[in-house]
Amino acid sequence: MADAKVIPFDDDRSRSGAGRRRGALPGSRGQGPAVSGPAPVSALPGGQVPEGAAEAAEAAPEGGAEGSGSGWDRRIAGGLAFLRRRLTGDYDVDEFGYDKELTDQVLMSMLRPLADTYFRVEVKGIENIPSDGGALIVANHSGTLPLDGLMLQVAVHDNHPAERHLRLLAADLVFMLPVVNELARKAGHTLACAEDAERLLQRGEVVGVMPEGFKGIGKPFGERYKLQRFGRGGFVSTALRAGVPIVPCSIVGAEEIYPMIGNSKTLARILGVPYFPITPTFPWLGPLGALPLPTKWTIQFGEPIPTDGYPPEAAEDPMLMFNLTDQVREQIQHTLYKLLVQRRSVFF
Repeated sequence: MADAKVIPFDDDRSRSGAGRRRGALPGSRGQGPAVSGPAPVSALPGGQVPEGAAEAAEAAPEGGAEGSGSGWDRRIAGGLAFLRRRLTGDYDVDEFGYDKELTDQVLMSMLRPLADTYFRVEVKGIENIPSDGGALIVANHSGTLPLDGLMLQVAVHDNHPAERHLRLLAADLVFMLPVVNELARKAGHTLACAEDAERLLQRGEVVGVMPEGFKGIGKPFGERYKLQRFGRGGFVSTALRAGVPIVPCSIVGAEEIYPMIGNSKTLARILGVPYFPITPTFPWLGPLGALPLPTKWTIQFGEPIPTDGYPPEAAEDPMLMFNLTDQVREQIQHTLYKLLVQRRSVFF
């Protein structure tokens, strides 16, 4: 969907033109020489402007204060245009509910300070994500709450030269929660099923998956940075069918934002959630205990594993899927250990 165009008002140029008209000779229709300064360029017969006249006009200086004001004018006009499109329904969403404009202008703007200032996310190996075409990013999952997926989405968009958007595959629970369900859809997330993932990959999207699921995000603090089982390798089968590369991704820093020292299974069963975390601050400090610790994050994208060289029937080969799944898992685990050795501190 095309962005609204904002037409700036060049007050300086208008006043300058007015001055020339006041000083013009009678009968010149405003095109004569001014009282002071060189004569302006007149149009040739037939309405043509001499070569270089347009460039000279564009090079005319603008007032500093008014130029600054015009920047705010553009922002205000852009914001009003955005609100108008929201109110009138004049915006597009794709078949999965993804709202690109809302994601870029609102959701990313809300998440960016968390990534840049609070967690100070450092991104490495972004060049391993292709500039176009489909790709499947496979990452470790941790942190009690799934903030790592959101930070991964910001990291891909803000650091990739092509500003690619990451379409995350989320668990069923995400789409059962009120408000969260709607926001997840609009941010480009979709149900973690092979059919949706394959359709996105074949459309040339970058898709993200965290195969550990709740086993990874809800593991106790004592097992931090130890990868859980990656399931049956369904993500490998999807990548093989779509013929897209698999990009392993290792995230360090998320494990410590909510150190999970206990799990109330009774409360989890009552609330219908996979686990109910107990941390040094939650639930003891109430809502304040839900504030994550400001750890220093590193996200590294590894060398892509190509899949386009395999025949179509390879997606049904259980041994091949097992080997590729193990290769991806080992690469992520090895990179996690390497990043942990290089890390100076949890917070710096």
